[in-house]
Amino acid sequence: MMKKILTIAGSDSSGGAGIQADIKTITAHKMYAMSVITSLTAQNTTGVFGILNTPSEFTAQQIDCIFSDIRPDAIKIGMLSTSENILAVSERLKYYNAENIVIDPVMISTSGHALISDNAKEFLINELFPLATLITPNIPEAECLSDMKINNFSDAIISANYIYKRFQTNILLKGGHGSSKADDILIYQGNQVIIHGNIINSDNTHGTGCTLSSAIACNLALGYPLETCIKNSKKYLENAMNTGLNLGKGNGPLNHCAEFN
Repeated sequence: MMKKILTIAGSDSSGGAGIQADIKTITAHKMYAMSVITSLTAQNTTGVFGILNTPSEFTAQQIDCIFSDIRPDAIKIGMLSTSENILAVSERLKYYNAENIVIDPVMISTSGHALISDNAKEFLINELFPLATLITPNIPEAECLSDMKINNFSDAIISANYIYKRFQTNILLKGGHGSSKADDILIYQGNQVIIHGNIINSDNTHGTGCTLSSAIACNLALGYPLETCIKNSKKYLENAMNTGLNLGKGNGPLNHCAEFN
């Protein structure tokens, strides 16, 4: 039977990130994509220009409709910019005893601006993180979660271990964000693994975080061990970046269907 994947995230009007990137990734993995849209964004490859958040009651109603009819085998959670939506999502996922949850904690924009309030950050940590199979912060988000500056790979290892111990949540700290390394740090069940990656010299980086977390959710749905899920997903991401579409005036989108070309 075809695996069913739910993405809970914001919409990207330019199609490169958010819900749109998630659905493309899930479809490329030959799985059935479902979505709960938590916000609408007016954005393109050059930046985010507006955000309209979904009322939390409607977010909960979307989740109810999905679980009461087509139960997902795995879930990816992306942009949740309000405390109310975070609480609605966590309450409903607890109610349905959801599993295989990958959280991409969208907290800091590429330009370094905070995307959620301090209050929402606390709800994200306290309500959603305990439900996660894996969280996938980038370097700026890991700095926010560990209250430390990451200047090199050794700092990144310290930060990842601190976050794992503090929140008791499996973590993949992603390299590549302002770094000369494309290696990621996985801390899970007390184990530390460096997931090596290839540096891709490309400006087609719009939606990389969304794409990776969705790919990991797809692999979890297939029952692979966590380390294998991440290695498979990094390989998919690198291929999508290598054959980027060169669209837009900023950082272009990935080619999510590169393997079909």
